[in-house]
Amino acid sequence: MKVAFLVNDLQLSGGVGVVVEHARQLARHGIEASLVLAREREDPDWRFRGLGEVGVLSLGDARAQPFDVAVATWWETTEALFAMDAGRRAYFVQSLEDRFYRRDEPQRLGAALTHDLPVHVITEARWIAETLEELRPEVRALFVRNGISKDVFRSPAELDVRLRGPLRIVIEGNPAVWFKGVGEALAAVGSMREPRSVTVVTGARDFDSAGADEVVGPLSHDEMAALYARSDVVLKLSRVEGMFGPPLEGFHMGATCVVTAVTGHEEYVQHGVNGMVVDWDDPRGTARTLDLLARDRALLHRLRCGALATARTWPSWEQAGAVMACALREVARRPEPQAAPGVARALGDVRAAIEAQALVVSQRDKLRYRVVPLERLDAVVERAPWRWLLAPLRRVWRRVRPT
Repeated sequence: MKVAFLVNDLQLSGGVGVVVEHARQLARHGIEASLVLAREREDPDWRFRGLGEVGVLSLGDARAQPFDVAVATWWETTEALFAMDAGRRAYFVQSLEDRFYRRDEPQRLGAALTHDLPVHVITEARWIAETLEELRPEVRALFVRNGISKDVFRSPAELDVRLRGPLRIVIEGNPAVWFKGVGEALAAVGSMREPRSVTVVTGARDFDSAGADEVVGPLSHDEMAALYARSDVVLKLSRVEGMFGPPLEGFHMGATCVVTAVTGHEEYVQHGVNGMVVDWDDPRGTARTLDLLARDRALLHRLRCGALATARTWPSWEQAGAVMACALREVARRPEPQAAPGVARALGDVRAAIEAQALVVSQRDKLRYRVVPLERLDAVVERAPWRWLLAPLRRVWRRVRPT
């Protein structure tokens, strides 16, 4: 059986890392998996673990050979999906990616429309499966959990009791991505009263790191595992996620977490059992939660023990790969989804987008009508004679204005 996973690139990202892990595991189950680049390489590939074990093809080379199943893994790769010679087509949905864009960004509509496509669905989170089945009643999504590299994130046999020292906090994510909540996390730790030591893991450097004691990254999996092992809490205040990995990786190394109730957290975070769930836009409340963990070391230890217990029940990548192999064989077995329902939904979504854009244009035109007189007045004031006449008044104002 031959399977093609379409990716935009092989740059550092959690989503691409998941695809690489699944692809390398499938060889154990008699499936020849390839990664197909939907666009030309622009930067060197990130050193994903096991990438050398998987074939990487350009889209041109992939189109010249048949596959049993072709799988889109990101909304922008769905166009290339229909250029493939494949017996079946599927969409590995790792999040509802329209939410990655703000309401005024055109990519938001493009990402949303891909969920109307007449293809099979595989996903990593229950909430995504439930949402897509509500949107597309004729489709039954196949649920495949992400695994964990148990040989890298090697859990300790028992936890050390940490009674003293600052609360050691890890914040992970790109500060430039608005929905990752890195700035909010730094604001929260900045409002803490108890001693803490804060490490930010990111490849970025041009950001306001006030509140951080250390900025590191990007880190390999081995380096991340070592960091989690010496940390107490993974702080993650995301607004959008599919099934986020950093808190779960921290669980495996004996760290608990403080997270928002972002989609996907319910896959493994239980408030008061293995982590703490806080509200969005509440830096003081988050800071108080962190202060509580810094003061109440019995609670901190109990949450860390709960996190480790959760980690021990989570599947490895080898186990997750076996489930993915079953899902792909099921895709190959099922008939192609009917196109008509998806086309009808897509046309409805396009109509809604047209109406929304028409409203934006109408509001813009009204605003332009009101702004024109102000622009004319501004042009008059900026003329040299007027500036000369107003100069004495400006000098008087500088003398009398309050300081």
